[in-house]
Amino acid sequence: MKIAIAGGGAFGTALGVALALDGKPVTLWARDATAVETMVKTRSNPRLPGVTLPDGLTITHDLADLFAADIILLATPAQTLRTFLQTHAENLSRKSLVACCKGIDLATMAGPVSTIRDCVPDAAAAMLTGPSFAADIARGLPTALTLACADDAKSALLQTQLSTLTLRLYRTNDTIGAELGGALKNVIAIACGVCMGAKLGESARAALITRGFIEMQRIAAKHGAAPDTLNGLSGFGDLVLTCTSDQSRNYRYGVALGQGTPFDANTTVEGAATACAVRQLSQTLDIDMPICTVVADLTEDKTTVKAALAALLSRPLKEE
Repeated sequence: MKIAIAGGGAFGTALGVALALDGKPVTLWARDATAVETMVKTRSNPRLPGVTLPDGLTITHDLADLFAADIILLATPAQTLRTFLQTHAENLSRKSLVACCKGIDLATMAGPVSTIRDCVPDAAAAMLTGPSFAADIARGLPTALTLACADDAKSALLQTQLSTLTLRLYRTNDTIGAELGGALKNVIAIACGVCMGAKLGESARAALITRGFIEMQRIAAKHGAAPDTLNGLSGFGDLVLTCTSDQSRNYRYGVALGQGTPFDANTTVEGAATACAVRQLSQTLDIDMPICTVVADLTEDKTTVKAALAALLSRPLKEE
């Protein structure tokens, strides 16, 4: 089966490198023609410094090359996924579409798998999520991810096609849990970044991870997700990695907020939009989500780090 990747950022490129090095011919499509030309000439991507793009990875700006594939990995930002799918729905029809972004659409409150189902109903919708950094995947370091797909037969096929010697995929049919785990951990990562940027200490970060995980479980339960999903790679595993590493864009963004320093506006921070979506969902569904709420307020300059800390510390004491 032909495999292609939509999105020439760090993560999409890393997946392409991993698959190509495993002997699977793969096409990487990027919308920026100049960037594609540079990658073809240099066999490198500035977003993945030090990584050589293997010969088995075909890099293109031609959408026809992308649509020729049977399996398309959608490595686009969560907030632009719907537009891409709607624009190209006819060409994506009846294909296996695997979302590789983590977030909640601000306009529809839908996750990536739900968005695929809405926009391309006859496609096989799936999601790749879990604890991973692009640099690790591209360098062939051992990585385990969750492949979420409601169709068990299609899931097994995708698992076989997309797994490599160092990239291990574990299947689940709980797409809701996978969507929420991948999205919400980014919000908690921002909170942990704020904590460390403001020099509030490791103990405070541990408390945020723990209480943040409880918030993730609350909203997941409300949406009917299986508890085991959030306890696995796509929930707790991804949460721990993202909240403790400088490789995480969401964590680094939080550090900048905590320090009061600027952050690169060209860097995609999925957790910022997700925090605002979760704040809205928590109000609609009457779910207590204090950490996610203060993160949303911080990203929109509706509060300060000092005020956010005071709001969290003034909450009533409870039984764990």
